[in-house]
Amino acid sequence: MMKFLFQIVLVVFVPKVMAQEVLTVDQAVQIALKNNYDIKIATNDLSVDKVNNSIGNAGMLPQVDASLTKNNSIQNSKQTQSNGDVRQLDNAKNNRLEYGVNLGWTIFDGLKMFARYDQLKQLEKQGDTQLKLTVLTKVSDVMTTYYDLVQQQQLIKALDTTIVISKQRLKTAENRFTIGKAAKLEVLNAQVDLNTDTSVLLKQKEQFGITKIRLNELLARDLAVDFQVIEEVTVDDKLQLEELKTLTEKQNLQLQLALINKRVAELDLKQTKGNRYPTVRLNTGYTFVETESSLGFTSATSSRGLNYGVTATLPIFNGFSQNRNEKIAKLQVENSSLMVEQQKQTVNAQLASAFQTYLTNVELAKLEESNEAIAKRNMEITFDKFKIGTVPTIEFRNAQENYINAIARNSNAKFQAKISEIVLQQIAGNIKF
Repeated sequence: MMKFLFQIVLVVFVPKVMAQEVLTVDQAVQIALKNNYDIKIATNDLSVDKVNNSIGNAGMLPQVDASLTKNNSIQNSKQTQSNGDVRQLDNAKNNRLEYGVNLGWTIFDGLKMFARYDQLKQLEKQGDTQLKLTVLTKVSDVMTTYYDLVQQQQLIKALDTTIVISKQRLKTAENRFTIGKAAKLEVLNAQVDLNTDTSVLLKQKEQFGITKIRLNELLARDLAVDFQVIEEVTVDDKLQLEELKTLTEKQNLQLQLALINKRVAELDLKQTKGNRYPTVRLNTGYTFVETESSLGFTSATSSRGLNYGVTATLPIFNGFSQNRNEKIAKLQVENSSLMVEQQKQTVNAQLASAFQTYLTNVELAKLEESNEAIAKRNMEITFDKFKIGTVPTIEFRNAQENYINAIARNSNAKFQAKISEIVLQQIAGNIKF
C-alpha cells in the first residue's frame, strides 16, 4: 500500500513541481517588500514627513522677497497754487517705478517655532512608525496567504490520492462484477463516489488558483505567474506569554503610534499657549524708487537706500478665543492620554486571547497529526480487505472518507497553529523579515 501511494505522488506531483517555480515564504516576503503598493505609498508618505521636518518649515528662518511695482496713470489735472495761479494739463502722465529686496525675520513668537519644530520631528517619527506598521501588516498578510496555499496544496495532494484509490476501487468492482462476485449496484456506487471525489478536487483546485491570484496581488506582480509552495508548515510551539508581553510593551507599533499622537497633542497645546506672548519681527530691505510727473514742481524724482526696523505685536483681547483654544488643546491632550491607556489594554487583551488560541491550536495540530496516521493505517487495512472481498463497499468508503477528512483536519490544524503564531509575533512587533 505504501509503495502504491508513493507511486501516486510521483505520477501526480513530480512533473508539476519540475515545471513550476517553488516559491518560499521568505522569497514571497522579499518580493512584497519590494513591490507592494501600500508599502510604496507609506514610504512616500514618510519621505514627505522628512522633507517637512526642517527649521524653515518651523518658521525659524528669515523670509526674503524681491518685489517690483510699476504704476502709470493718464489724467486731466488742474492745480491752484497758493498765489492764485492755476496750472492745468490734459492727459498728464504720472509714472512710478519701485523695486527692491526685503527681508523679514520673526525672532520671537512665544517659542511657538520651537514647539513646531519638535512637532515636525514627531510627525516624521509617526510616519516612520506608520511605515513599519504597514510593512508588518503586509508581511503578515503575505505569510497568512502563503500558508493557506500550503494547506490547500496538501489537501489537493490528498484528493489526488483518493481519486486514484477510487479508480482502483471502480476497477476492482468491475472485475468482481465480470466474474459474478458483485452486483451492478456496487459498480455504480463506485462510479458515483469517483465522480464525487473528482468534483471536490476541481473545486479545491479552483480555490487554490484564486488564493494564488490573491498572493500575486499582495506581491504586486503579474497575477498569472504560476508557482508551487513548500510542502510542510513548521510551527514554533515554544512561545512564552511573558516574553511576548515584554516585547509588546517595547515594540507594538500601534502602542507606539498612540504615544507619538499624545506627544503631538502636547506640542499643539504648547503652540496654542505661545499665542499669549508678543511676536517680534525684524524688517529690512533695499529699495529703488523712480517717479515721473507731467504736472508739478518736479518732473522726475529717484531714490534708493536701505530701510530697517522692528515690529512687535502683543495680543490683548480676541473675544476669549485664546482661552477657548487652550481649553480645547488641553482636552485633546487628555484624550490622547486616555487613548494610550486604552491602546495598552486593547493590545494586552489581544495578546492574551491570541496566546490562548495559539495553545489550543498547537495541541490540536498534535492531535490531528496522530489522527491522520491512525486513519491512514485504517484505510490501508480496509483497502486490502476490500480487494479480497472481506469488507463491504460502504465500509471501505467510510475508511477512505475518514482518511481524507483526517488529512484535511491535520493540514488545517497546522495552518491555524501557524496563523496563531504569526498573530502573536505581529502583536509583539517581532515578525522577522
